[in-house]
Amino acid sequence: MSSVLYEVPGPRGKLRNRVSNIVVVIAVVGVAAWLINRLYVNGQFEGRLWRQFQYTAIQQQLLDGLLNTLRAAGTATVLALVFGAVFAAARISDHKWVRVPATYLVELFRAIPLLIMMIFFYFANIQFQWGLGPFWAVVLGLTLYNGSVLAEIFRAGIAAVPKGQREAAYALGLRKNQVVRLVLLPQAVSAMLPAIVSQLVVLLKDTALGFVITYGELLYVGKQMGGRLQYGFPYIPTYIVIAVIYIGLCSLLSLLARYLEGRSRRRRKITGAPPPITKAPDITTTGDSI
Repeated sequence: MSSVLYEVPGPRGKLRNRVSNIVVVIAVVGVAAWLINRLYVNGQFEGRLWRQFQYTAIQQQLLDGLLNTLRAAGTATVLALVFGAVFAAARISDHKWVRVPATYLVELFRAIPLLIMMIFFYFANIQFQWGLGPFWAVVLGLTLYNGSVLAEIFRAGIAAVPKGQREAAYALGLRKNQVVRLVLLPQAVSAMLPAIVSQLVVLLKDTALGFVITYGELLYVGKQMGGRLQYGFPYIPTYIVIAVIYIGLCSLLSLLARYLEGRSRRRRKITGAPPPITKAPDITTTGDSI
């Protein structure tokens, strides 16, 4: 028996897969046990290092850091999605004066490290008095970088829409911008939904870079907590707590992605829409038109 892409493993292949899975699980458990043991030997589980987390003031600081993280991530998510949709449409434009600048801007912002953009907006605001705080420096950096990546995701999704959809839309008398906005882009978003959510998970984690420019998100709050002498400089316990919070947030987004993917799959069984692309291709060529 075989599928479209690969040969379905037989009994021996299935046995090898089971053995490989067991070996990997044992290796992961072993590494985790070794790490926990090293932390225990070095006294990282002493009560003094964890005592501060029982106080309401410390819990409130963590909550404030979490809210700041979610505020920056939520604002940047909305702006990045808008940025990605606009520049994806611009990159497939028939007009060269629209397509070429959009292509260069997308490639530019994808090539610049995110931290450099945050630092640029932070110090440019200080020097030129733009009226932006650390919050907007973080949001603008996240928007430009992740919006450029989303633009490529949307463009790949639009290219994956069956050609007949465009021809039918043109046959109905729709203009190019109407075809993209009303026909292609909605289907592209549905097809690329797993890749879009994966990029939004990256955006959420990248808010941690805001601690470099003193934005009061989770990592910045954790750095302050870990530097308290009266609790023995509990950096590792603090970062463990923060890591657990990030894991919880990313897990919720992953659950949302699986729910939306399952809902999209059920809808495709009815409508015959194209399957989702689970990973955005790294497209570096210049824009093409439909």
